[in-house]
Amino acid sequence: MSRPHQARRLALQALCCLDVQGDRALPQAMEFIEDSREAPETALEARRMLTETLAARDDCDRFLQQHARKWSLSRLALVDRNILRLAVQELRAGHTPFKVVIAEAIRLAHDFSTAESPRFVNGVLDAVAAALGFKDAQGDVGVEEASP
Repeated sequence: MSRPHQARRLALQALCCLDVQGDRALPQAMEFIEDSREAPETALEARRMLTETLAARDDCDRFLQQHARKWSLSRLALVDRNILRLAVQELRAGHTPFKVVIAEAIRLAHDFSTAESPRFVNGVLDAVAAALGFKDAQGDVGVEEASP
């Protein structure tokens, strides 16, 4: 498993904990990442992803509200909501190719969520990527293409 993928997994798990317990549990979430037995670089990347996503959570949620049509954030499954938040922040940051961000989010949905989640995550992120101006975003990354 690649270092960036493992960092995303850790950041996702921490985001889910914070979604349930509230931001007051941030020290425990950071401790969870540190205690993960991952390489220091992986833990550092996971902490960065977590911190950036938390800082931009409201903006990410606004994007999701616009592009997860017919779904309010409160109706989304906890894991799906946080996969989407993590990916939207990564798309907004622009440091990783959008196809990689979407493929990684689909992979996380395969690993942590329901059978329907990868297709849903793909559709929402395709719309977000297109709205952010990524060329050829609509429909370019498919669930089958991004499967592990």
